[in-house]
Amino acid sequence: MRGLSGRKVVRFGGQGFRTNRLIVVSLLLLAVLAAVALASLGLGSMSIAPPDVVRALAGVGERAHETVLLKLRLPRMAVAMLSGASLAAAGAVLQGIIRNPLASPDLIGITGGASVAAVLFLHYGLAVSSIRWLPAAAMCGAAAVALLLYFLAWKRGVTPYRLVMVGVGISSLLGALTTMLLVFNPHNEANQAYVWLVGSVYGSSLETVLTILPWTALLLPLASFMSRYVNVGQLGDEVASGVGSRVEMNRLIMLLISVGLAGSAIAVAGGIGFVGLIAPHMARKLVGNHFGRLLPVAALLGAILVALADLAGRLLFSPLDIPAGIFTSAIGAPFFIYLLYSKRSMR
Repeated sequence: MRGLSGRKVVRFGGQGFRTNRLIVVSLLLLAVLAAVALASLGLGSMSIAPPDVVRALAGVGERAHETVLLKLRLPRMAVAMLSGASLAAAGAVLQGIIRNPLASPDLIGITGGASVAAVLFLHYGLAVSSIRWLPAAAMCGAAAVALLLYFLAWKRGVTPYRLVMVGVGISSLLGALTTMLLVFNPHNEANQAYVWLVGSVYGSSLETVLTILPWTALLLPLASFMSRYVNVGQLGDEVASGVGSRVEMNRLIMLLISVGLAGSAIAVAGGIGFVGLIAPHMARKLVGNHFGRLLPVAALLGAILVALADLAGRLLFSPLDIPAGIFTSAIGAPFFIYLLYSKRSMR
């Protein structure tokens, strides 16, 4: 039957409750994610049957299976899922605070800042430090660009329009700077940087997982906690201020959360593109615009997208290992063009 609001109400035991679409969608996506995880762990140059995968993860399987799974495939799969979830959540946050459906870490320069810092580190930093410091360098680059973006966009406050326009300019400038640095880099360093810029989780280890896990575990719940401020901000700055929301402070906090999520993902997986654009749009189709529902679904979709892209890169062109970012870009670029066309046709 239908309630006063017209929404479907289910009766059970004399009490009514609304069917929770978020729970249904989340459970379905978790089932898909589990299936992708099982395929990612079992498929490859050494195929491992699902029961053997479970036994190996439990520590009672064959030694060869345990070595392949625990040392190689499990960390790689975990990094793919964590980075995908973080990039998707970062994109959802940016689209929420900027109120622009085309916003993503790629668009406003966060990815570009991390890329420039990574290339600089590969060219100058390796002489004095270990490659293990590459994630830290990339995160510093992303954070520096975010602070510069906020400073340049400030004019008696930061409006979403100025934020995105300044971000597009910074992103273009950083792209040109990255290209120039690659031209002047030695051949071997340039090749390493190209792979990183495209985005790949190849060679991930337990240390890589521990690099991104704390950021994802901390910032995703924090972003969810701030969801009510994003929802109020969708009504416009004047309305949000009128109901008592500290618009500028909340926008800055959410921008820093987005930088932390995107920067940590880019730091370990490289410049995997378009996940922050695609996943929030897919989530919006499934659960609507409410940020509290949108965020977890976008994170799950991002994890699925990157894990699938990495699995395709391992299997489709074996024995070559194609970076996951190539597959996300192959999907994301046409999707971006479609969004531009659809927004144009609505005018």
